[in-house]
Amino acid sequence: MYDATMAPPVTDVNESTRAATEDAVLNPRFYTTDFAELDRLDVSALREQWDELVAEFRRDPNKDHFKRTPEFEAFDWTGWDPELRKAFVEFLVSSVTAEFSGCILYAEVKKRVRNKDIRDLFGFMSRDEGRHAGFINHTLNDFDVAVDLSFLTKAKKYTFFKPKYIYYATYLSEKIGYARYITIFRQLEKHPEFRFHPIFKWFENWCNDEFRHGEAFAVLMRANPHTLEGFNKVWIRFFLLAVFATMYVRDHARTTFFHALGFDVDDFDRKVIRLTNEIAKQVFPVTIDVDNPRFWALLERMHRNMGTIAAADAAGGLGGKVRGTLARLDNGLTFLRLMLLPARHDRLPANVRLQPVW
Repeated sequence: MYDATMAPPVTDVNESTRAATEDAVLNPRFYTTDFAELDRLDVSALREQWDELVAEFRRDPNKDHFKRTPEFEAFDWTGWDPELRKAFVEFLVSSVTAEFSGCILYAEVKKRVRNKDIRDLFGFMSRDEGRHAGFINHTLNDFDVAVDLSFLTKAKKYTFFKPKYIYYATYLSEKIGYARYITIFRQLEKHPEFRFHPIFKWFENWCNDEFRHGEAFAVLMRANPHTLEGFNKVWIRFFLLAVFATMYVRDHARTTFFHALGFDVDDFDRKVIRLTNEIAKQVFPVTIDVDNPRFWALLERMHRNMGTIAAADAAGGLGGKVRGTLARLDNGLTFLRLMLLPARHDRLPANVRLQPVW
């Protein structure tokens, strides 16, 4: 076995690296923020819970988890259906980009702030995300398509987000990451015949890292309640809907991948969105009414519009441009309709912490 954090070098900028650098609507992004504002954060209101959480990070429960075993070296993908290979590589490229994005942002926070609480936390989270990215990239290297992470650091555009937007977006990214990985792991636990690659065996412990990271942002926001009050509730709904809509549209473009895992993609996305929405009640005073059939109908409309956009872009010409523009405008209006749906309002629990029991 060897350490997955030692990512294999990439000599050329390959198609995977080019795909990871693109800033398309559905692709993971790299972020920067106001580090001075982060430096002023105060967690003293939840000091006991914060210290317990940081101690958990310091113990590093997954220190020895991300190690390659011989079954990776023995694995033979050469007989795969080309569509499955393409879908699996796309999933891995998207995943490594998201993990490495977190690694870069968290490392930069540690570097730029002096607040010890924040420095310690973000240093630990950067460590974890680096492990995840390295582990995924080794698997991509098995397919001869590893992403050049050093090139990605320099070539990827960085988007500025206010700290509170970082909290909302990253909390949701970590929690929905947990929900996705644990849903896949439980499915393959029951149906190992669908486990077409050994990496899925690592998902249970892996998703606990994601859950723990989300817990950190939950405690941080609850210790600074101004981030959850007033007009910020509108922003919380915006980020919940943006994350859910992005996942729904992206997953429905990868049906080959989910069918290979034994999932109906509609069923998978409904499970993940419901679970993430339920978990988010630990910190968000407003969540989405996922029992409203209009919510799912509008997500499906956005998915169909994305199909129209892809077909119009491929067709080209004036007609294609017009059809694509109309579909993009309709997606904007559809998202506005999602924002106007009645929301759920819940009293925040006294104890913010949750355990990954799903």
